[in-house]
Amino acid sequence: MLDLLGRPLRDLRISVTDRCNLRCTYCMPAEVFGPDYAFLPRAELLSFEEIERLARAFVSLGVRKLRITGGEPTLRRDLPTLIAALAAIPDVEDVAMTTNGLLLPRVAADLRAAGLKRVTVSIDSLDPEVFGRMNGLGTHPQKVMDGIEAALTAGLGVKVNTVVQRGVNDAGLRELWLALRELAPVRFIEFMDVGNHNGWNLDSVVPSREVLARLGGEAGAGHFQPVRADYRGEVASRYADPTGREVGLISSVTAPFCGDCSRARISAVGVLYTCLFASGGTDLRAALRGGASDAALRDLIAGVWAGRNDRYSEERGEATAALRPKVEMSHIGG
Repeated sequence: MLDLLGRPLRDLRISVTDRCNLRCTYCMPAEVFGPDYAFLPRAELLSFEEIERLARAFVSLGVRKLRITGGEPTLRRDLPTLIAALAAIPDVEDVAMTTNGLLLPRVAADLRAAGLKRVTVSIDSLDPEVFGRMNGLGTHPQKVMDGIEAALTAGLGVKVNTVVQRGVNDAGLRELWLALRELAPVRFIEFMDVGNHNGWNLDSVVPSREVLARLGGEAGAGHFQPVRADYRGEVASRYADPTGREVGLISSVTAPFCGDCSRARISAVGVLYTCLFASGGTDLRAALRGGASDAALRDLIAGVWAGRNDRYSEERGEATAALRPKVEMSHIGG
């Protein structure tokens, strides 16, 4: 199943809620998503049965990896029930989740028992003041560290994501890398213009090559050696220090990887998006609740993917970023 640029459909990201227990400035800034913000009523969210049915349709078209996202997915009640259903689908090779980690001490063991294999945990600084400002609620980074420890104890694979913003958290990158490198691979992400409210501009982007140089200390980027990608579509360029500890760089701004993108995304209300920066999508919930057969669902999804030609990151400019409306990251989980 190939799109117009010859890219296969291999990965599906499924949002299970638009709610979150943080207000990160680059995703759900508090001034927009405040106390009076109207989140989706439960009836509008896809049910677990509907999510499973869509997942099966995508798997029949070539998807092999499923990732649960949000908002914050651990806020969705009875999430292990969904994980178990997805893990049982034939030909699914991997079920993972992206999370802020705050609730992992409560749920990690149950999620692992249900069939979850990996989590990607977001933490942007170990400095309490910096992290508290970035997450919008003053939450202490130790709460995320506790979540990482809980995931590791439960037997989950763990990766750590850090969004890098110049003048915000870039001064503490080496400290974070040194503290976390024994626990999990850390991936540093260039600040991107996802959604419409994060105040993105090119001056706030720290290029990945600069990040790598900072992590290497006096040795600079030469401290690290490149690691060969495991598969086509791997978003992070991986490097290893002399002891083999890996760091990942996700360079959507300075080195776009649209040409190998194999990811589709479903929002919590069942809209299919074929790009993280999409302005619009295809309503799959309407088909589900309108009585569409499995074959009709499959044909609908296949038609969307066959017509896909998204490559926003290769076309990005500051004017483009400012003028083009995009789906909010809180709806599709990044």
